[in-house]
Amino acid sequence: MRALALILLVALALPAQAGMFDDDVARERIEKLRGELAALSQRIDLAAKNQIDFANQSESLRAELANIRGQLEVLLNDMDATQKRQRDFYVDLDSRLRKLEGGTAPAAEAKPAAENDPAQETRDYEAALSAFKNGKYKDAIAGFQAFVTAHASSSLLPNAYYWTASGHYQMKDYRKAADVFAKVAATWPNDPKAPDSLLAQANALGEAGDVKGSKKVLEALITLYPGSPAAQTAKQRLRK
Repeated sequence: MRALALILLVALALPAQAGMFDDDVARERIEKLRGELAALSQRIDLAAKNQIDFANQSESLRAELANIRGQLEVLLNDMDATQKRQRDFYVDLDSRLRKLEGGTAPAAEAKPAAENDPAQETRDYEAALSAFKNGKYKDAIAGFQAFVTAHASSSLLPNAYYWTASGHYQMKDYRKAADVFAKVAATWPNDPKAPDSLLAQANALGEAGDVKGSKKVLEALITLYPGSPAAQTAKQRLRK
């Protein structure tokens, strides 16, 4: 009888012990899953932080890229203006030499030569451009307007109007900027600044809220100057 009772007690105790073992295993799995969850949470937080850092870095890089592009544009225009001034200088020099060689230069023609002094033209243009580079956009606009009045026959007029428009753009007078940019392309359609002016006009109209007008100008730019870098930029913007 005692043996039978002992056997019964052992048999009853086994399920209870099995339950204890099952609980221990379950607790271990729960703790393991909690650990994995905590690690995953940390990875998610780190990824989110990296995304924020990446977004901030991306925005900073975009701003830096825009600044570099602006500086490059100024340098390219400086080079273009310098080449134009050199051509004007040599044309003027050749004209004066021809008059001296002929020995018949009338006194009345000396006055226009003084009025169209290439050196003074260069100084006036450089002064206005320097104001623009230094962020003195109001002074730059006034300087270029004075340049246009004083040097009405200058080959730098397209550049002067372009930078005048750029000054208005920087001062957030987008409508005025768009009008002046349009004048550059309309008055000097064969000038290298014409396609850039149309692109800038489209930008100004977009900033002014005239989306349809901006799109129309971009389409005209592509039609009129299909091989220009400005037209390639216009195509990219129209795809967006």
